[in-house]
Amino acid sequence: MSAETSALGQDANAGTTAVREAYRFDEAALAAWMTTHVADYAGPLSVEQFKGGQSNPTYKLVTPGRSYVLRRKPPGEILKGAHAVEREARVLSALGETGFPVAKIYGLCTDDSVLGSWFYVMEMVEGRIFWDATFPGVSRDERPAYFDAMNATIARLHGVDYKAIGLEDYGKPGNYFARQIGRWTRQYLEDGDAGRNPDMDRLVKWLPAHIPDGDETSIVHGDFRCDNMIFHPSEPRVIAVLDWELSTLGHPLADFAYHAMMYQMPPAIVAGLAGADLEALNIPSEQDYVTAYCQRTGRDSIPGWGFYIAFNYFRLAAIFHGIKGRVARGTAASAHAQERAASFPVLAALARKAMEDCR
Repeated sequence: MSAETSALGQDANAGTTAVREAYRFDEAALAAWMTTHVADYAGPLSVEQFKGGQSNPTYKLVTPGRSYVLRRKPPGEILKGAHAVEREARVLSALGETGFPVAKIYGLCTDDSVLGSWFYVMEMVEGRIFWDATFPGVSRDERPAYFDAMNATIARLHGVDYKAIGLEDYGKPGNYFARQIGRWTRQYLEDGDAGRNPDMDRLVKWLPAHIPDGDETSIVHGDFRCDNMIFHPSEPRVIAVLDWELSTLGHPLADFAYHAMMYQMPPAIVAGLAGADLEALNIPSEQDYVTAYCQRTGRDSIPGWGFYIAFNYFRLAAIFHGIKGRVARGTAASAHAQERAASFPVLAALARKAMEDCR
């Protein structure tokens, strides 16, 4: 899952490399498909692989006239419903029609015989990606504008009329928290190889009984972080939101709280601001950031904010717990997976702290 990606630093994640052996495919077959399905395509074609930690392998396609991006399902056996590139292509196409900042989709292929797995080709958006939530390389005076751009973008997403753009069946509307808590609780309890954790055990009991009143449904991104956005090369403006693998219909406050969790997140886990001197960096406070979102979405405040934070830490901890199980079974032996497994108890403790802060 994309939430597994950590902030390993600009050098480790940025740019491309030669296509790794396990992810190679028939480039001639791709070129033939693009000739037929992508308007104005003209080869010759060369293929590179992006370094970043996407769970759907992502490639840069270079031609003399322009570059493209290809995302595909991983080769081999995968879990049913996982790596649904066709869902990504669908939401990107629908949002693109509204003018929301996403890459243009050129084509989707659901024929396994072409590359061995489904894929789609989209526009290559050139700009800046910040893997560090302190936005290094941005001047102190400009930094608030970058945070405001993120805030405005997620508020705009939550204001999209998903029915009007044909996404009424993109997920199950309503009862989002109960369904999500149930899903991640089952995965946590069923993975015996990863073991139990007292903080998670407390959350499993507490969360279902403390869901705030009120139900809302919007398109939710599911992993809205600074490193999943492309900013204009020189302006504080989001020009593309990336990595829609976890998107669905859900509660907008769950999505926004996950994003705002950056204020409390240790940067060694995912892009976070814990321990940063916000005043020295000229980064708006968490409260000011929440207030800006409320103003943009017509809210006076967000009652139960602590619950939304606790829920998101619990959700992320459950994902990392699953990684720990795969490490224990020897099916995720990379150093990256081991780092995620080692971070699981930290996230569980942060979830419990957020829960206790609600009292």
